[in-house]
Amino acid sequence: MIYNPDKHRQSIRLKGYDYSRAGAYFVTICVQNRACLFGNIADGQIRLNDAGRMIQTVWTEMPEKYGIATDAFVVMPNHIHGIIVIGIVGAGPRACPNACACPGAGQRQVAGLSLPDVVHRFKTMTTKRYANGVNKGAWTAFPGRLWQRNYYEHIIRNDESLNRIRAYIVDNPLQWALDRENPDSEGTGHEWPLPEDETWRS
Repeated sequence: MIYNPDKHRQSIRLKGYDYSRAGAYFVTICVQNRACLFGNIADGQIRLNDAGRMIQTVWTEMPEKYGIATDAFVVMPNHIHGIIVIGIVGAGPRACPNACACPGAGQRQVAGLSLPDVVHRFKTMTTKRYANGVNKGAWTAFPGRLWQRNYYEHIIRNDESLNRIRAYIVDNPLQWALDRENPDSEGTGHEWPLPEDETWRS
């Protein structure tokens, strides 16, 4: 049976939350139908193909293009995990997107993109470049859209959570056999690395 992400999609934005607020966000963006288009896992390491390396390149271009910061990041065969930091000039990753409580509060904030804006532009840029690769006969065609319409996000509220998520991202290839996005996984997926008081908006 083909996995249909639209069937399983729920509202995953936090109602009433301003995603242009300064802070760090953990995002996961998945390929439509969980198709493994970006490479494979061998011996616990990700072996990216040219398409996967393109995804990596677009991610590294985003800070200069959009005035954001990025932190830990990994391209998996059919999804990406990464940390995006928005809202404060010159800031590194910070927990707690409450501007009054964050270290460095009061710094000049960048007027501009919210988290959904950044994710949308990432999807658009990667889709265009991937489509060019398909048109040249180099990469596998995708049906309809490259990425699932929605994505998962988590607001990083403290340094403990930030460090746990960084470790999760780095170690993700080692956990591929248990990954809920792995179409060949026999399990239900491992737990997200979040404290009990933090949940995925899904």
